[in-house]
Amino acid sequence: MKTAITELFGIQHPIIQGGMHYVGFAELAAAVSNAGGLGIITGLTQRTPELLAKEIARCRDMTDKPFGVNLTFLPSFTAPPYPEYITAIKEGGVKAVETAGRSPEAYMPALKAAGIKVIHKCTSVRHSLKAEKIGCDAVSVDGFECGGHPGEDDIPNMILLPRAADELKIPFVASGGMADARSLVAALSMGAAGMNMGTRFVATKEAPVHANVKQALVKATELDTVLVMRALRNTERVLKNKGVDQLLEVEREKGASLKIEDIHEQVAGVYPRVMVDGEMDAGAWSCGMVVGLIHDIPTVKELIDRIMTEAEQIIRQRLTGFLDGTVDNAATRAVA
Repeated sequence: MKTAITELFGIQHPIIQGGMHYVGFAELAAAVSNAGGLGIITGLTQRTPELLAKEIARCRDMTDKPFGVNLTFLPSFTAPPYPEYITAIKEGGVKAVETAGRSPEAYMPALKAAGIKVIHKCTSVRHSLKAEKIGCDAVSVDGFECGGHPGEDDIPNMILLPRAADELKIPFVASGGMADARSLVAALSMGAAGMNMGTRFVATKEAPVHANVKQALVKATELDTVLVMRALRNTERVLKNKGVDQLLEVEREKGASLKIEDIHEQVAGVYPRVMVDGEMDAGAWSCGMVVGLIHDIPTVKELIDRIMTEAEQIIRQRLTGFLDGTVDNAATRAVA
């Protein structure tokens, strides 16, 4: 399948693995790239630029296909050394960067000078247009369904994707709620040139996380995520657990006076405890509503091959069948 995204990044399938804290290591990125998608190493999971350089080299040993690095620009009094991270990316020969968080505008000259293609994650049309204006090559349009930070507008992808298609000139991928062939075909029909999957890739054999995490995703339903930190305007969608219940109780007690310090125990240092040690009740960790569509733990190649095979079936059989009157509704509903 050729789209503007496959052409932009030199990949076989229009599927991107989003950057995820303590998940986006070389093993997963290489597996996604080897399967024809675009794997992404999470830059800030590597505590220093030197460690990121080593992780890029490790990924290079595992794949000869294109892969990228995620850089999340955080509001902080002591910001990470982003120029040094960008140098590690450039010297590692990486040609794709997924940016997220605050605007990457200050760092665009360095990224573009290195010949790096930039795809910025946005939760609104207005932010997507700003990304286009500052020179981003593509946008990852992140709907309200997504795990992590969905922004504050609460617009789901059934509205957000067509609105992005109406306004953007650069290509974009759908992010949030993406899990299978139906997701991909729906995203393409609404104007996207591919899809970005996060939570779905955590439940794969190559994802370097504790088995407890993968089993939790298989067991959960679309009703098992919750929004936290709304009062701080730093909304995050996370999987429900005992630590999150405690966080929500603090939020109820504090109301509009909530400060990040009040929930420090439930949000700080949680990811290694969950992803590495398997402490599922440690606190808040990102998980999308798409968890309701996760029922197995395949290899990355099995997952991507299944998506692409079934996407073709949906397009050629179900959708074309509606036009020529030959569609078998019972059979095509089974494609998932």
